[in-house]
Amino acid sequence: MKNIDKSGIVNAKTDSRLLFIVSICLIAAILFPYGQIVNHDFVSYDDPKYVMENPHVKAGLTRESIIWAFTTQHDGNWFPLTWLSHMLDCELYGLNPMGHHWTNLLIHMANTVLLFLIFQMMTGSTWRSGFVAALFALHPLHVESVAWVAERKDVLSTFFGMLTLLAYNRYVRQTHLINYLLIILFFGLGLMAKPMLVTWPFVLLLLDFWPLKRFHFKEDKLQSNGNSRFGWQQLFILFLEKIPLFILSAVSSVVTFTVQRSGGGVKSMEFLSLKARVSNTFASYVKYIVKTVWPHSFAVFYPHPGDTLPLWQIYGSILLIAIVTVFAMYALKQYPYMAVGWFWYLGTLLPVIGLVQVGGQAMADRYTYIPLTGIFIIIAWGATDLTLRWRYRNVILAISAIAILSILTVCTFFQLGYWKNSITLFKHAVKVTDHNDVMHVNLGTEYFEKGMHNEAIFHYREALKISPHGAGALYNLGNAMFRAGNTDQAIDSYKEALRIKPDDAKVHNNLANVLFTIGKNKESISHYIKVLGINPEDTGAHNNLANVLFAMGEIDKAIFHYNEALRINPEYAEVHYNLGYLLFVQHKHKEAYGHFLETIKIDPDYVQAYNAMGAILARQGNYKKACVFFLKAIQIDPNYTEARKNLEIVKKTLSSHKQ
Repeated sequence: MKNIDKSGIVNAKTDSRLLFIVSICLIAAILFPYGQIVNHDFVSYDDPKYVMENPHVKAGLTRESIIWAFTTQHDGNWFPLTWLSHMLDCELYGLNPMGHHWTNLLIHMANTVLLFLIFQMMTGSTWRSGFVAALFALHPLHVESVAWVAERKDVLSTFFGMLTLLAYNRYVRQTHLINYLLIILFFGLGLMAKPMLVTWPFVLLLLDFWPLKRFHFKEDKLQSNGNSRFGWQQLFILFLEKIPLFILSAVSSVVTFTVQRSGGGVKSMEFLSLKARVSNTFASYVKYIVKTVWPHSFAVFYPHPGDTLPLWQIYGSILLIAIVTVFAMYALKQYPYMAVGWFWYLGTLLPVIGLVQVGGQAMADRYTYIPLTGIFIIIAWGATDLTLRWRYRNVILAISAIAILSILTVCTFFQLGYWKNSITLFKHAVKVTDHNDVMHVNLGTEYFEKGMHNEAIFHYREALKISPHGAGALYNLGNAMFRAGNTDQAIDSYKEALRIKPDDAKVHNNLANVLFTIGKNKESISHYIKVLGINPEDTGAHNNLANVLFAMGEIDKAIFHYNEALRINPEYAEVHYNLGYLLFVQHKHKEAYGHFLETIKIDPDYVQAYNAMGAILARQGNYKKACVFFLKAIQIDPNYTEARKNLEIVKKTLSSHKQ
């Protein structure tokens, strides 16, 4: 309702001022818990392949990268707008995580304010709309979508989804073609950010019923806002009105399924039975609600229970969903927001509820970013109706709202703290979930990369206790064992991994590397050959095989494999150096020098190449130029003793020549 002054004239200025104040308060409320994320790191779960190690994204907004964004199926996804947003961040901030987090946060703020304004315009209720927006802004279930850089697609698609609702509200009030075209534009952009919005046309139909009241019940018949009776015909007309949006949804769904299936993301029935999917679907619907009203135990990955869900949980979830659905339909006339909120929740969650299983998770906090709005609508409007006859109703509602939002803010603040870096995130996931082999492996990998090999071994072993046939965990355990000096156990782990997955090229390659270090050259060669049988274009395997052959004196074969590696990848600095060293040993100094020169062109900090070039020049009697290369090697690596020794020898030689 607009404010009316004593003269009876609508005071639009005051009303606009109130909307502005509420919007600013929402932004300030978000900043309190979320402000810390600008100091957070990237996490190693998806962030590398989306940003940190993605050459197209790191290149920024170039012609080639933009074309890639619209044509790639990278990681089994097609969301060009999300790729472009990451590229823009790299253009602006490089790989400084602060900027990437800040962009997510800004979009979350915009989504919150838009949600508030949309429902305020649709319902005329400032405070209930503000409460819905505040719950959206501060609920800890939404932390994952905002704090995780790789989940830019969540906040970005929702932003365009909110703009679609805004344009739709404008279209309902002024049915101009330009307003309708804006709906299609924003909806299309949202789908290009993440296909989560495929259910949005159904959301618009829900909003047609309430709060827009483009059709409603009257004497058990559908009645328009005008005088004419139209029954179900008017609903059909409203459906036809959205046909272009349904077409976009259908196209997006087909593209998404095709891309994810080709990328190996869609799991077959052999991986997960229909019974397990349906059981988890009903259980997840209820678990999300439980986490909404009792925020606890949030994790970046929830392991799928498969067929192990207890029957009471499955049937209890089905019964609860059925009861709420029946009640929502029964109360359709008196409490229309109940049905709208409930079906908003059920419908918008449907694409990611797990009937079509993508990934190995049972559920994910990020999936609730849009759907929970339906539950928030029920809470905001339901609380008002429940307390209609209460004394001091407004005071009670205000105090309750402040208390709820304060609790959620504290929960969100602490949940955000777990997103500080990969180790804190994965440790928390292991702590609050059971049988989480995926997070044990991820945590082990984090420790491995930091050189904490014993800790890595512990978590890989914990993962194998949960899933004894995890080839990935066995491979990682082998790597950690080798780094820790346990060569025999490393070999055993690799061999067990190959027993489970015989065609895993990277396991063959690492096993061959270990066998080479302990002098089992023939066994090592057999595994490199298996790698090349799996992937003949594996440059690393060609290089490694050549190294073994060189060590065994098979010079011609070694040269062949070095050349094969360079044919596949002419910019492989290590291969140029290795081939150069082989030629140097063969006294083919001119050819060797050429390869060393290529090495430093590709990698200007390759110290061994400078040292080798200096050695060749010294043998040719060019001592002064040799000194330059030895000095360059020492400049790059002051602790490079071989270059220092060579420099001293050359200096003594020069000194003796002068005498």
